[in-house]
Amino acid sequence: MLLFSTDILLPVQNRILLFDSPEKVRQETWPSPEKEFVCQSLDKKQRLIHLNRFDHVEVIVITDPGKKESGLLESLRVAGNEIHELAVKNKWEELILDNRAPEESYGEALAEGLLLSGYQFLKYFTNPESKKHSLLRLGILNAKPSRIRQLTAIVDAVCLARDLVNEPASFLNAPRLSNEITRISGEVGLDVEILGKTQIESLKMGGILAVNRGSIDPPQFIILNWEPEKAVNKAPLVLVGKGIMFDTGGLSLKPTPASMDEMKSDMAGAAAVTGILYALARMGWPVKAVGLIPATDNRPDGNAFTPGDIIRMHDGTTVEVLNCDAEGRLILADALSYAKKYNPDLVIDIATLTGSAQMALGTEASAMMGTAPEEVFSTIEKAGFSVHERLVRFPLWQEFRKMLDSEVADLKNIGGRQAGAITAGKFLEHFTDYPWIHLDIAGTAYLTARESYRGIGGSGTGVRLLLEFIKQHYQL
Repeated sequence: MLLFSTDILLPVQNRILLFDSPEKVRQETWPSPEKEFVCQSLDKKQRLIHLNRFDHVEVIVITDPGKKESGLLESLRVAGNEIHELAVKNKWEELILDNRAPEESYGEALAEGLLLSGYQFLKYFTNPESKKHSLLRLGILNAKPSRIRQLTAIVDAVCLARDLVNEPASFLNAPRLSNEITRISGEVGLDVEILGKTQIESLKMGGILAVNRGSIDPPQFIILNWEPEKAVNKAPLVLVGKGIMFDTGGLSLKPTPASMDEMKSDMAGAAAVTGILYALARMGWPVKAVGLIPATDNRPDGNAFTPGDIIRMHDGTTVEVLNCDAEGRLILADALSYAKKYNPDLVIDIATLTGSAQMALGTEASAMMGTAPEEVFSTIEKAGFSVHERLVRFPLWQEFRKMLDSEVADLKNIGGRQAGAITAGKFLEHFTDYPWIHLDIAGTAYLTARESYRGIGGSGTGVRLLLEFIKQHYQL
């Protein structure tokens, strides 16, 4: 959908009128029959009122004064989704948003919800044009072009992440992910380095190599680098994204119903990191950032790694494998130890890591833990509420480390049934020596039922969250 700024409002254009109070709606000059209808709707506490003027329509949106700032912005995104549904139902092709509320952010939140609602993954339909939504253009009256460009870049980054997650493994294996990222990066000036299997072997990344043993496709270690002039940070922000292209569970095979059938999404962390670096480069934000993506699928081939194997990781740590379905932490551990070479300011990994996090939080929030300073946790938590990608912090108490003790190696790759999300985080902590945050997005990255503007399938979780965090943390 094309987003644009306009300073012209034509009499016959379909439009959205956004107000911050019912009183201001009542003060507008409406034709007599419409005024009665509008006032009756306001008396019923309606926050979205649809006026059909035959040659065009007007949709009145009123913010809810009872909501706090983050809740108010989220209600406007949801209103954007409701308007998108109206537009599709009535085959509107264009809408103009006239924000009569005092805050630019109100109009931008509504536009964001509407734009994200317009996402579709139509690549594999025989006749995609027949499925395509009617709404093609959204204009914002008197919006700053710079704000339009930023909002467009963020929405496009989310849609890019969604596209990558929604691609089936039959198309998007690890080498093809490298190709896609290289192509995307070329569009915005990101530097990309692709390490193949030989280079991964030379780096002794035993976690990636072990998980890859059951695959017919070679592993990839993808490095994205955004190094703008006059960066506000001397040491880079490093983002690590889990890139399990499909997870069968390996020899610890998953059951198919409600488990393996969604596992094309096990690279949602990699997709999010790609989207974030893409947006940083496209917007030209002065933040030095590195993206690390270890990528392979996890399959039960005859040469697949087995429970009982002992593998040596990139940093020399030995790990006893007790469950081949706890593979994501193995590839992330190699990437986290590799991140030390950058002397990073902060490292954030993002991964669909554990069913434990999904069971605890469902689709409403992602789990967060780590060793970063408290002010960093405070900022990212605030960012999560701001964009409604909320985070719940789990503890990393030392007592959880004992659950990973092995009789034959430095660590086990699982800690047992209890506290699974935390012991996974505790495993990853071993491979860090810098400020670090771990985000477990297992419940939020892929939706099996439609959820407002978040859609169905790949949600793009993490892109808006970490871009908002970067903006706040680096005071952009």
